[in-house]
Amino acid sequence: MQLNGSQIIIECLKEQGVDTVFGYPGGTILNVYDELYRHPEIRHILTSHEQGASHAADGYARATGKVGVCFATSGPGATNLVTGIATAYMDSVPVVAITANVGTSLLGKDSFQEIDIAGVTMPITKYSVIVKDIQVLARTIRKAFRIARSGRPGPVLVDVTKDVTAAMCEYTYMEPEKILPKTDLIRQEDLEKAARMISASKKPFLFVGGGAAIAGADQEVRELAAKIQAPVCDSLMGKGTFPGTDETYTGMLGMHGTKASNLGMYACDLVIVLGARFSDRDVGDTKHFANQAKILQIDVDPAEINKNVRVDAEIIGDVKEVLRRLLPMLPEEKHPEWLQEMEALKEKYPMTYHQEGLSGPGIVEEIYRVTKGDALICTDVGQHQMWTAQYYKYTKPRTLLTSGGLGTMGYGLGAAMGAKCGRPDKTVINVAGDGCFRMNMNEIATLVRYNIPVVEVVINNHVLGMVRQWQTLFYDKRYSQTILNDKTDFVKVAESMGAAGMRVTKKEEFAPALEKAISLGVPVVLDCQIDCDDKVFPMVAAGGANSEVFDEKDLAEKNA
Repeated sequence: MQLNGSQIIIECLKEQGVDTVFGYPGGTILNVYDELYRHPEIRHILTSHEQGASHAADGYARATGKVGVCFATSGPGATNLVTGIATAYMDSVPVVAITANVGTSLLGKDSFQEIDIAGVTMPITKYSVIVKDIQVLARTIRKAFRIARSGRPGPVLVDVTKDVTAAMCEYTYMEPEKILPKTDLIRQEDLEKAARMISASKKPFLFVGGGAAIAGADQEVRELAAKIQAPVCDSLMGKGTFPGTDETYTGMLGMHGTKASNLGMYACDLVIVLGARFSDRDVGDTKHFANQAKILQIDVDPAEINKNVRVDAEIIGDVKEVLRRLLPMLPEEKHPEWLQEMEALKEKYPMTYHQEGLSGPGIVEEIYRVTKGDALICTDVGQHQMWTAQYYKYTKPRTLLTSGGLGTMGYGLGAAMGAKCGRPDKTVINVAGDGCFRMNMNEIATLVRYNIPVVEVVINNHVLGMVRQWQTLFYDKRYSQTILNDKTDFVKVAESMGAAGMRVTKKEEFAPALEKAISLGVPVVLDCQIDCDDKVFPMVAAGGANSEVFDEKDLAEKNA
């Protein structure tokens, strides 16, 4: 049948099972929005800013495992998506961004709101393209979804000129192409080599990354840990793939990981890396990372092999499929002494914080207790993000939504909006700092407009906390431009936008406030006032080896 370009875009979204789009209209994309008006089966969330739309699409994708979709118009509308697209790219999140551009005849003439957004986003997408021919529009959108979902997932941008959104073309419905796990590079000899390494190991240590979570390999990871009696640590992106409540779990690895995990890396004889890319925040000084041990890396992306850390063996493929093939090749192993050694490290170096007064770690522990560990937790970026990683026990993948690779302040509230739209059955809480809240508080108005009941927990220390922590430790307390102690009242801000607002200043006030916030079933902001000099420990200094991890006690002894 003959359809115009805008109709083809909407029909292709319906083919792909898209039920929610986040976006903001403008002149060049008006034809698409006019057609969207005729399709109430696709829910559209009008965000307060295009960046909020891109983060919401990201949060929707992370929470559901489906592709998130966002719309924007040309020029500044499109460029406002860039940070959200880059965030999704760094964390391998499948997002399709559809933008519209000026008419084909106006391209290259510095026309009003013209920008080469496909060129701008080329380095931060798996695929970016401008469609100037109606004949290829449907094929391109289908290709975008396929690329976003396949292999290592990631964002794709499709830019469509305005004349194409109005032009006519023959359209025929097509079933979406089934995306299978990437297995073509899994070699039997690599599996056999890995099996021999694991069998020869006396002290194996599992390091679980975001790739294992994306692959849905949580069951296989648990089976592997149990079968070879290995302790398990994870990256920020891998949280929930292995239960944080398991007795063999040692905590997060890296700059703000546990002492047990960081020191355990220098006591093991084999590191089995499952879908992690050896980020500098995870492994510190790469030259000294676990240099006494052999390293086996399992990853879907060949580009990650030997990119940051040299490994002794690798298997390239979907982590879930690799483990399904590898597990039957492994005999049952018993390593009681090794597990006891790691347990001793956990007992010697427990995670601790000051119990007096309201604090970030205390707030996170109360969130875990009140929600019984069954919420979707989003964060912005900073101290609150690390406390949320350290003190909430994640037992399932896709339950912590956070910007790991790009470290995007302002990510969390949009992501929480998308997560709640995708998983309306779940309690969704965004943990933010006051610096981050200033970057995204406009999306409170969006939550209110659509009555999306997200709870925003602002850990408010009136400073840019993580930057201040670095200034304290490494810049002789020169607090250049990190003090936010002004008169902005977050409770009144929330109420002015139609949300509920509550202020918490004492530790005993937080749990009742959170319980009330969840029960209200409306958007709520909890302004939680903590001390400006609370810090995140343990810590590895930037560029240092993980073996040099220190905590507050170590710091006091050093400065004594």
